[in-house]
Amino acid sequence: MNTTVLERPIVVEKKATNKDRFVRNAWYVALWADELPAGKLVPQTILNEPVVLYRKEDGSPAAILDRCSHRFAPLSMGKLLPGNRVQCHYHGLEFDDSGHCVKNPHGNCTIPAASHLRSFPVVERHRFIWIWMGEGEGDPSRIPDYSCLDTAPGAHITDAGYLMIKAHYELIVDNLLDLSHTAYVHEGILGNAETVVAEITVQQQGDVITVARPSKDTVTPGMLKMLSPAGYDRGDQWSTISWYAPSNLILEYGVSRVGEPKEKGTGYLALHLITPETERSSHYRFRAVRWNVQTEGAEANEQIRKKIGELRTFAFAEQDAPIIEAQQRRMDSANQPLTPVLLAIDGGPVRYRRVLDRMLSEETR
Repeated sequence: MNTTVLERPIVVEKKATNKDRFVRNAWYVALWADELPAGKLVPQTILNEPVVLYRKEDGSPAAILDRCSHRFAPLSMGKLLPGNRVQCHYHGLEFDDSGHCVKNPHGNCTIPAASHLRSFPVVERHRFIWIWMGEGEGDPSRIPDYSCLDTAPGAHITDAGYLMIKAHYELIVDNLLDLSHTAYVHEGILGNAETVVAEITVQQQGDVITVARPSKDTVTPGMLKMLSPAGYDRGDQWSTISWYAPSNLILEYGVSRVGEPKEKGTGYLALHLITPETERSSHYRFRAVRWNVQTEGAEANEQIRKKIGELRTFAFAEQDAPIIEAQQRRMDSANQPLTPVLLAIDGGPVRYRRVLDRMLSEETR
C-alpha cells in the first residue's frame, strides 16, 4: 500500500505574547533522567504546551507535541512502536521523533501536510532531561552547570525531590533569591534571629545574578550543625545563591569555625530547577550535594544524607509552598494592580527581573 506524504515546515504553533511571562528561548528541565524509562511515554505540560517524552531505541530522549493533529487526543495515551514511532490510541496515526506523521492507516493512506506536529530539542545532561521550547534547535552550551551531580559520590547526594507548586514560577524564584526569609519561615532549620542582621550583597555577571549573605560568629542553624563535626555550635556561615535565566538556581550553603576560611568549612550545594507548567502552576525539582564532608562513618553519613533530604523537602513542601501559594491567591483576588513595597533585602529579585524583562522584550521584538 502506498502512502503519500505532503510536506510542510515544522513551526512553533503558538505565538508567544509574553503575557504569561514565559521565556521560550531557554532550556528547562522536563524530567529527572530516571523519570524517563525506556519504552514509556511520559506526558508533561511545559509553558502551557502538552509534551510527550520518550526514549528512542538508542536510549536518547525525544519530545513531540502531545496532541494528535487529527482529533487532538493525547499521544501519551498511545503506544511506542519500533522505529521510534508513537501511535495515537484513538485512530492509529503514527508520528516519528521529528513530529512528522509517518502513517495514516485510513482510506488511501494519504498524509495531509497539516498532520505533522512540532518536535522539541532535548538533551540529557547532569541527570536531567532538558527541553528547548523556543525557536530553532537551542544551544546546549546554555544549559546551566549542574555537573556536581556527575562528580560527587552518590553517598553525598540526596534523593531527587519534586513538588508541584500552585503559583507562577517567578514567585518561587523570588522566594529562593530572598535569603532573609530563612530566619522566619525556616527558623531553626536554615536560619535564626542572628542571621537576620547579616548584610546581603547582589552581583551580576552577564545574565547571572548572585545574592550572598555571610554571617560571622553566629549560632549554627540545625541543618548545618547536623552535617558538621563537633565544635560548630557557632560559626561563620554563608549562603550564596545564583540565578540562571529563566528559572534555575544553585545555592552554596555552609559553615566554618569562627575565624577560619570557607575552604576549611563544610556544607552543600542546593540545586533548584523550576519549570513553568502554566501561569499558576510550576514543576519544582530539587536536590543537594554535600561538599568537603567532615563527618565520619558510612552509616552516619547515610543518615545525614537522608536527613538533609527530609528537612529540605519539609522546608519546601510544608513551609515555603504554603506561603507562595497563599501569596498567589491574594494577588489574584486583588481588585486593583499591586505594586510591592521594596526593602533592602529585595536587591536580588529586583535585579533578576530586569534581566527577565529584557529577555521577554527581545523575544517579543
